[in-house]
Amino acid sequence: MNNEIRILGKKLSELKYEIAQEIHQSLSHITSIQEKAGWEKERAIEHRAQFIQMFADTLIEQPDHELSLKRFSKWGAKTGEIACSLNAPMDDVLQTTTIYRTAIWDVLKQEMKQKQMSVETVFDSIALIDPLLDQAVYALSITYVKFHREALEQSAQALLELSVPVVPITKGVAVLPLIGSMNTERAALLMEEVLQKAAKLTLSHLLLDLSGVVTVDTMVADQIFKVIDALSLLGVRASLIGIRPEVAQTMVTIGINVGELDVKANLEAALKDLQQSAHLFSS
Repeated sequence: MNNEIRILGKKLSELKYEIAQEIHQSLSHITSIQEKAGWEKERAIEHRAQFIQMFADTLIEQPDHELSLKRFSKWGAKTGEIACSLNAPMDDVLQTTTIYRTAIWDVLKQEMKQKQMSVETVFDSIALIDPLLDQAVYALSITYVKFHREALEQSAQALLELSVPVVPITKGVAVLPLIGSMNTERAALLMEEVLQKAAKLTLSHLLLDLSGVVTVDTMVADQIFKVIDALSLLGVRASLIGIRPEVAQTMVTIGINVGELDVKANLEAALKDLQQSAHLFSS
């Protein structure tokens, strides 16, 4: 065990709060993770001091390299998770780790000069500290990206669910306005959401408003027809309304047969037909 390295570790432990204070001041121009979490200054400094103590312990104890990597990976993963949950910018988080590296090495270099430590100690210290900080940053980045991706996927799913709004009009009747382009993912969700909402609202009629759909291909048309067929098994009659001229032309061109479907020009026409045929709006 290198005793000079142990001396460096003890010095780092001795000055950890001063280093933490210096880091805190260096980060005053950005909103740190701790500030986003609502921590007081004292708690933030204590958190930073504990991280510096991890380096001090490594220099003092000089444990197995794999064990040290696990410790710093755990810290990085936890910090990455917190940073993502608080929407802390990734560049600010990475800038923090750079400041840690600079502050720690400034103290160690000064101690090495004062104690006139050997070149071997210098290189051994570098070999201990830098890989651990790099490992912490790596674990932080991987975890941040992982949780950020999951958050985006959850947001995308929520957006998809909002893109299938079954709106009740009167008892037993609802309209489903479809807006924008239909992709495979949205078309698959269409089936699931529409059937669940039709059952929940005990619908007898559902009006599929295509006035906001700008393109229709074979896959989308097939999915819409499947939805209509599935609704019929629930006793729900589906009507297509508001088909745009360009969409109608595309449907004819690709050979889509709508002859057996109930098609209306617009919502007003569909509601008028329902009123006349079933007296749904009579008092």
